[in-house]
Amino acid sequence: MTGTADVVILGGGSGGYACALRAAQLGMSVIMIEAGRLGGTCLHTGCIPTKALLHAAEIADSVREASTFGIEATLDGVDMTAVNKYKDEVVAGLYRGLQGLVASREIELVAGRGRVVDDRTVQVELADGGTGTYRGEALVLATGSRPKSLPGLNIGGSVMTSDRALELNVVPDSVVVLGGGVIGCEFASVWTSLGAHVTVVEAAATLLPTEDPWTTKQIERAFRKRGLTLRTGTSFSGVTERPGGGVHVDLSDGSQLEADLMLVAVGRGPRTADMGFEEAGIELDRGFVVTDEWLQTTVPGVFAVGDIVAGPQLAHRGFAQGILVAEQLAGLDCTPIEDTGIPRVTYSNPEVASVGLTESEAAKQFGEVATVVYDLAGNGKSRILRTSGGVKLVQAGPEGRVVGIHLVGERVGELIGEAQLIYNWQATAGDVAQHVHAHPTQAEALGEAHLALAGKALHAHS
Repeated sequence: MTGTADVVILGGGSGGYACALRAAQLGMSVIMIEAGRLGGTCLHTGCIPTKALLHAAEIADSVREASTFGIEATLDGVDMTAVNKYKDEVVAGLYRGLQGLVASREIELVAGRGRVVDDRTVQVELADGGTGTYRGEALVLATGSRPKSLPGLNIGGSVMTSDRALELNVVPDSVVVLGGGVIGCEFASVWTSLGAHVTVVEAAATLLPTEDPWTTKQIERAFRKRGLTLRTGTSFSGVTERPGGGVHVDLSDGSQLEADLMLVAVGRGPRTADMGFEEAGIELDRGFVVTDEWLQTTVPGVFAVGDIVAGPQLAHRGFAQGILVAEQLAGLDCTPIEDTGIPRVTYSNPEVASVGLTESEAAKQFGEVATVVYDLAGNGKSRILRTSGGVKLVQAGPEGRVVGIHLVGERVGELIGEAQLIYNWQATAGDVAQHVHAHPTQAEALGEAHLALAGKALHAHS
């Protein structure tokens, strides 16, 4: 089987299908090759199922704490079979919708494992047997990422990655989460809400080490208050399966941990091995595809998007990159995507959201900086929700732009839309301070923080 198109896309995850949909919308013929299920990691083993679990965990917390709001309720238990049914129904509904959308755009979807064999040519081991060869005027690589492990750490049994953790039909009594990044913090939050005792082991000095230090202090304080055990600045040495089930974990400081299971959440690596990229002349660096700001690889006409391009591994980043490539190919006027302008959210309890630079990054780039923190204790809606946290702003540069916005608290991920507009439109505190935020909303905290940074603080801040 052979085929040609204006655009051939290898991978049907967030970056791949966004590129396919936009290219088809712009009148191009599109062939998309996917070895697994359309929608990729985000839809099936990442963003969507984990956030469904987090919502179920939020409900468990709400029931457990209901009496503090005057509501008599008891949490009788967690039925993981029913929780997983709810999660899977969410995924299945979105999957059907995406399949229908791709079909309606007359995009040719090829099921099989592809390998680049020549300039803009992909050979595919078809899922139904045989092989196919597909060539595009442009080739877009969107093969995504896979869970990483550590040298000498074997995955299996009671040692698992997030992929298998999503399929558990029981809540473990105790868990060691290896890695305090986004994935580790989200699963630690879920399991704590569902009743497990969780220990997070992180080699870096803090959880979420790429976030602003103010943020990490907030989330660590909140996690400890919820009963999590945090072992930051501590490395993993080894793990053995216990004869009766569970794991024995050795740490670099000589201590040991016992738990029902260990989640390996040490990040995700690019899925680029054994796909013919280097043989076709496509340069890789540490497994990532090397591109310019327009996502053009070292081979003309071949582009790369999503997690295989070094930078924040975010579904919405890949989605935006896919659109950028499609619009370039259509000859539209485009603007490169700046990674620092992409919003970042950790959907733990409490949530963490940020965009732009940390205080130290801003100081390194601009020199002198100014910061302000508005505590959610002064925000009416946050008091109603009984959430703590705050908003930190970082101001720098000769024009006094807001170059970093950092938020911690329940539901603050919903505020990052306004925050990323403030950053990407290069607003000053004064620009934002003049706008009216509805009362009572948590969005007011953003407004109050900018009022404070502009020297117009009306309520207390710290």
